[in-house]
Amino acid sequence: MKTQITIAELPAIGETLEGGIFAGLTTKPDGTHCAAVLLPAQGTDLNWKAAKAWAAKQDGELPSRPVAALLFANLKEQLRPSWHWTADEDGASFAWRCYFDYGLQLSNHKSYEGSAVAVRLIHLTA
Repeated sequence: MKTQITIAELPAIGETLEGGIFAGLTTKPDGTHCAAVLLPAQGTDLNWKAAKAWAAKQDGELPSRPVAALLFANLKEQLRPSWHWTADEDGASFAWRCYFDYGLQLSNHKSYEGSAVAVRLIHLTA
């Protein structure tokens, strides 16, 4: 799998890219620009820790809150209309979730079980 890609190599949103579906571009807090790719599997009945481990087994990671919003905006039809874990914690005992039926993001206790999607972030190069 590629770890870097140029703008010229990017497909249209919704097209396949590196084993998944291209969701759009995102910028990490460190300023790194990335292509976000939704991987095909979707996990269910997972607490937050198990969801993180599941995403890693998919060769990806849980989406950050901004990437979850990007998935909802651009690939809603690819997502189950339920709540899904994000990678972002909200203190020691809580983590953020995104409802993919209407886009709302709230925090939930990490022990609760919910759904998960995995994403792969590919760094953009000049």
